[in-house]
Amino acid sequence: MRHLIQRVGFLLVSIWAAVTINFVLPRLMPGNPAEVLLARYQGRLQPQALHALELQFGLSHKPLLTQYVGYLANLVHGQMGLSISYYPTPVTKVIETSLPWTLGLAGTSTIISVVVGTLLGIYSSWKRGSWLASALPTATTFLAAIPYFWVALLLLYVFGFVLGWFPLAHSYSLSLTPSWNWEFVSNVIYHSILPAVTIVLTSLGGWLVGMRNNMINTLGEDYVVFGEAKGISKRRLMLVYAARNAILPNVTGFAMALGFVVSGALLTEIVFSYPGVGFQLLTAVENEDYPLMQGIFLIIAIAVLLANFAVELLYARLDPRARREGASS
Repeated sequence: MRHLIQRVGFLLVSIWAAVTINFVLPRLMPGNPAEVLLARYQGRLQPQALHALELQFGLSHKPLLTQYVGYLANLVHGQMGLSISYYPTPVTKVIETSLPWTLGLAGTSTIISVVVGTLLGIYSSWKRGSWLASALPTATTFLAAIPYFWVALLLLYVFGFVLGWFPLAHSYSLSLTPSWNWEFVSNVIYHSILPAVTIVLTSLGGWLVGMRNNMINTLGEDYVVFGEAKGISKRRLMLVYAARNAILPNVTGFAMALGFVVSGALLTEIVFSYPGVGFQLLTAVENEDYPLMQGIFLIIAIAVLLANFAVELLYARLDPRARREGASS
């Protein structure tokens, strides 16, 4: 319980720090979002509209502490201002629209990569010496070394343009209306295959090699040798004893990966014109959309912190030493 309270306290302080930094940074940046939007209309708005736009974007000449309190109050009510790129759509609405696409694509692909890579890593250490166990780390490491937007472009050209097996862009056919019927869901899955395969292929190597190396080191431990001397089957020794300890570093990496899932696979989303958070972040940067950038950065920071908190609890469950160290500190 003491370990849990310490972790919760650290999480709350970290979230407060992320919110505070997210408040300060845009105010240190040059430029004014209201002036950017006013210039976009090229004289069709009167200069007197600048003050009204500043109020809509939450800009104020009040003391910084007063602005900070107002910012916190708006966050509590789920208000992050208006997006310049999609004016007058609220930032929360833009993120709410794009986040499910990112979670569906990057989240599912990351889970598949971790599961498949971990299992292949266990297999490579178990059957080391065979041709397949030797070829898997080499092949996946080679794929991981290639920039993943190159892999995306190659898959898009071969399977989308030349063979015509998959669509070239977007998350679903524009002729369909979003709904929960099978026609729409299957179309979404069909459009997500190439982006998902790109993410899986380029991230598989890290999980496989990491798990393989951890397993090889763990198999040399005394308790594994002792268990083998006692006659424990090799399958049970690999999966129950060695894999449980060897997987701990991968659990930490998995938490970080899940946290950054919210940021989206930026280049993959750009290549496939996929309407995720990464694509929206690029749009925000191109249009100097500070409110949208601020909202996306805050969502990413909180997601990473929550993922780390979850993995610390899981790590403590898998390794009792973490609970004892946390309680004694």
